[in-house]
Amino acid sequence: MYISYDYYRIFYYVAKYGNLSQAAKQLLNNQPNMTRAIKNLEGELGCPLFLRTNRGMKLTPEGERLYAHVRIAFEHIEAGEAEITESRTLQTGTVYVAASEVALRCLLLPVLKEFRLLHPGIHIRISNHSTPQAIAALKEGTADIAVVTTPTAPSASLTETPVRPIHEYAVCSPFFKTLTNRQVKLEELLEFPLISLGADTKSFEFYSGFFAAHGLPYHPDIEAFTADQILPMVEADLGIGFVPEEFLEKWSNVCRIDLEEKIPERSVVVIKRKGQPLSVAAKELEKMILAADYILKVMIEANTEKVE
Repeated sequence: MYISYDYYRIFYYVAKYGNLSQAAKQLLNNQPNMTRAIKNLEGELGCPLFLRTNRGMKLTPEGERLYAHVRIAFEHIEAGEAEITESRTLQTGTVYVAASEVALRCLLLPVLKEFRLLHPGIHIRISNHSTPQAIAALKEGTADIAVVTTPTAPSASLTETPVRPIHEYAVCSPFFKTLTNRQVKLEELLEFPLISLGADTKSFEFYSGFFAAHGLPYHPDIEAFTADQILPMVEADLGIGFVPEEFLEKWSNVCRIDLEEKIPERSVVVIKRKGQPLSVAAKELEKMILAADYILKVMIEANTEKVE
C-alpha cells in the first residue's frame, strides 16, 4: 500500500494539536487542504481516524493506534532534522578523524587542542591507524578526513593536500658508539640490527625504497607495532631506528646518526573524499589543520610568555 507521506504529516499535526486551524498554521497550509488530506487518508485506510466535535478533532480508536506509530516516526524525523541543523553550526556535532601515529604526533595534537578550546561543544573521534588503514576508513565512510604521512596510494576518489614536511633521522643508543660523532654511510647500518614498523605500513615501504635507491637491501631485525615503540627499543640497545625529528624532543639518551645519504623528506597530508561535502565542524577542523604551522607558532609564543 502506497500512501502519500504528506497525508501522514497532516494527520500527525492534526492529532498532535487536536485542531485543524492550529495544525494548518503550523504547516503553513489551509483548512480545506487539510480536511481533504484527512479524508483521503481515511479513504485509503478504510476507516475513520477522527471524530469531528465542537472542541476540535478527536482521534477514533483506529486513529489512536495509527498515531502511536506515526508519532514515533515523526519525532525521530524531527530529532534528525534538529541534529542536522545543529551540525551546521560550531555549537554541537562530531568530527571523525582517521590519523596515522606520526601525523598525530607531528602535527595533529596541537591543532586538536586549539580546536577544542575554540569549539568545546564539538566532539572529536580519533581513530589511530596506519596510513593504509586510515585511507580505508575514509573510503568506507567511517571518517570525515584522514591525516596521514606519505607515501600514500593515489586514488581517483580522494583528494590529498600536503600540510607539513617531516624530517626523519636514523638514531641509536650510546651502546652503538661507533656510529656517533662521525658521518656514517648507509651501508654501514646493515652491520647492525635495524628496527622498523611492519611490512604492511607505508613507513616500511618508504625505507625499503630508500635503501633500494642506494642498491641496498632492507631487512629489519625487529618490527615495532607502533611508531612510539621504536625509541624505547633504541634506548634499550636493541638496534638502529628511524624516527621523525619531533619524536626526539624528550629522548636525551638517544643519538642521531649523521648519515652521508640524506633521508628523503616526507609530508603530513590531509585526505578527503572527492565530491563529499564536510560538515561545518569538519570543515573548520580541516581549515585549522591546513593552517597548522601558524597555530603551532601561536601556541609556542603563548607558552614562552607564560615561562617569562
